[in-house]
Amino acid sequence: MAQGSEERIPENPLRILISAGEASGEMYGAGLIEALHRRDPSLEFFGVGGARMRAAGCDTIVDAKDLAVVGITEILSHLPRIYGRFHKLIAEADRRRPDLAIVIDSPAFNWRVARQMRKRGIPVVYYVCPQFWAWRQGRVKLLRKYVDKALVIFPFEEKFYRDRGVNATFVGHPLADLPRPTVSREAYAAANGLDTSKPWITLMPGSRIKEVRMNLPTILESAGRLGPAYEFLLPVAPTLDRSLLERWIGEIPIHLVPEALPALAHSRAGIIASGTATVEAAIMGTPFVMVYRVTPLTYMLGKPRVKVSHFAMVNLIAGKEVVPELVQQDFTADNVVSKLSTILPDGPVRDKMIQNLATVRTALAGPNLDALLPADRAAEIIRTLLT
Repeated sequence: MAQGSEERIPENPLRILISAGEASGEMYGAGLIEALHRRDPSLEFFGVGGARMRAAGCDTIVDAKDLAVVGITEILSHLPRIYGRFHKLIAEADRRRPDLAIVIDSPAFNWRVARQMRKRGIPVVYYVCPQFWAWRQGRVKLLRKYVDKALVIFPFEEKFYRDRGVNATFVGHPLADLPRPTVSREAYAAANGLDTSKPWITLMPGSRIKEVRMNLPTILESAGRLGPAYEFLLPVAPTLDRSLLERWIGEIPIHLVPEALPALAHSRAGIIASGTATVEAAIMGTPFVMVYRVTPLTYMLGKPRVKVSHFAMVNLIAGKEVVPELVQQDFTADNVVSKLSTILPDGPVRDKMIQNLATVRTALAGPNLDALLPADRAAEIIRTLLT
């Protein structure tokens, strides 16, 4: 390289606070950091995240796993710890003085971060906005008050937020561009001790301990009812302890595997807890049954506030039931097995679900106006706020 042609790093690089409070948000945060670094390698990031964001170049002041709590009632016992982490983050922000703050999902924590940044005159971007369209719609006023730009990842969200005075732009879902894993079924089976002569079913009970406790027992019972004709794969989320899962599973023949996407891609079907995993299954084109359970008190308090006709994200995007939803009292082993029995064999029901999942994936990919991936679209918009 000729002398003087090297890229110059500014003496005072731009600094970004980024806060992602759970496994999916942490994954999106890592992708966004990488997209921003491609545009400006000098950018500095610090905030809330986990291993993926650290690998992408973020100095994590708070680990995302410390904020992973499910449910209205369950969060109460964790409040002292969460507030402690919050004050630690804000103190570090006061020391480092970021030029911009990006908050990702996790509204209970992140709208407070947004408020504190706005008080300090720091522009705030909300990436992967809270699902206020599903419940607590009155809280949209928090976005209007504390957020300069909302980057939404589901196609119907832009209109919902814009109609309520929020500066929102649909950029596409960060997972929509996920390629199908290149590992063959045979190689994946050899690496994980799986029988290729049997159909596989992926079990995904959630990424947080409380979710797993509520969902896994019935999922395991369902696997037991389906019997040894199938191989059952349970991807271990980064936020979960493998040894804890092993204790819960006991002697049931379940294969704990390290990655979700190859498991989904090579499985005949899935039993998937509501959340990001349902989007991953849709993108892999894997038919599945959506399940979910919370404590009775949390369900009683939350149900009257729910404003949508479906729980599963793929159903919301499609505007119809693409996959069965088994929630709370409907989530039984009998019901899971019954629903699976309609999508495991070849036939019109299975074919229709696969076709509908493909339509959902296309919708998630975002505006077909450019060649940018969703994270790159988000990065382009964020860069305009830094100049």
